[in-house]
Amino acid sequence: MRIARTLVPAVLAVALTACGGGGGSSTSSADTTPSEPTESSTEEAVPTRGDADLVIWTDALKIDAVKTVADTFAEQNGISVEVQAVSSDLQTNFVTANTAGNGPDVVVGAHDWIGNLVANGAIEPLQLTPDQLSGYSEKAVQATTYEGQLYGVPYGIEALALYRNTEVVPEEPANLTEAIDAGKQAVQAGEVESALNLPVGENGDAYHMQPVLTSMGGYLFAYDEASGYDASDLGVGEPGSVEAARKVAQLAKERVLRTSISGDNSIALFTEGKAAFLISGPWALGDIKASGIDYAIQPIPGFAGEEPAEPFMGAQAFMVASGAENAAFAQEFVTVGVNNEEAMQALYEGATLPPAMTSVQDGLQDEDIALFAEAANQAAPMPALPEMAAVWEPLGKAYAAIVGGANPEKTMRDAGRTIESAIQGG
Repeated sequence: MRIARTLVPAVLAVALTACGGGGGSSTSSADTTPSEPTESSTEEAVPTRGDADLVIWTDALKIDAVKTVADTFAEQNGISVEVQAVSSDLQTNFVTANTAGNGPDVVVGAHDWIGNLVANGAIEPLQLTPDQLSGYSEKAVQATTYEGQLYGVPYGIEALALYRNTEVVPEEPANLTEAIDAGKQAVQAGEVESALNLPVGENGDAYHMQPVLTSMGGYLFAYDEASGYDASDLGVGEPGSVEAARKVAQLAKERVLRTSISGDNSIALFTEGKAAFLISGPWALGDIKASGIDYAIQPIPGFAGEEPAEPFMGAQAFMVASGAENAAFAQEFVTVGVNNEEAMQALYEGATLPPAMTSVQDGLQDEDIALFAEAANQAAPMPALPEMAAVWEPLGKAYAAIVGGANPEKTMRDAGRTIESAIQGG
């Protein structure tokens, strides 16, 4: 894909980090803006490279899983490998260290970093054929491909799904309209306080609102199967996004959407039995299971008579640093040592992310993880464009304003103009 507009300056783009689950999720932030940093970069967060033949950076949540695969590769190839955890701002610290020549050979991170990393010249493309990638989910390969080149081997995927309190809503809804109606009936009956916990918060939540936007015909950036996302075709402010804004306003008037429900309390309120439905990701599973509440999960359906809902899909991937001290080992590790079923199974067992490799998906014994893999396979890869830096805050605030009573059409069109101006550097 060729970007027709001026990129967000690379110096500013470096400040972005993908969640990773970060914020409680494993791939993309469970909070409002998965690609925005949650902590400041600190010197203490950056490990010393050391003298190992192959150095890999990841986050603390995944280090044990990555180490299992790395140790196997080291033994098979007679080399030394060190896996290091970067405690905060992994993406920013990686770009800085790579530029300074003291970074790792391989970095493990979210796919939506890729556009920024490419803009900063921080990662190298991978030479894998379509046949070699055929064992992965199609969406995972799309996510890690940027401007027609593969930059990461994906191993974990995730997306939002719809959790249901089966005690108050026993039957699975056919669409989101049916779910909301059932939730509203449960509220009226005094069984719950909220029909649907979809995080909004005071500043809005563009990440969690994406299923609403897409079901109503909206989009962030146009997507083409051959070229990927087109940064010159912004959908915010276009008719589909305006329809989504009207739907948000309607749901707010019905008290389905509220700014008092945010990423900080939406899961807890569901586990306390105060909501009929919850839109969240696999990062909520631990708390929900521990609560003992009766629940079910399904991919998020669209509204009745509208388009399918497409939440964001995030992928965790292994990427080769452009400044790798041992580039040959790095390429071999990512394209061979990671790129096999045994390694992918080990990564799944260690990190418990829905797997990107379809054969590992087929063997899943955990029904909840299998449902999240299905949800991710139906979702749309989050754009890896650096231009996404200009989207999160204005769009999130627009949603919050609409929920608060602002004119939906004007607010969404104003958000589009704000984003467009930022992308063009105005």
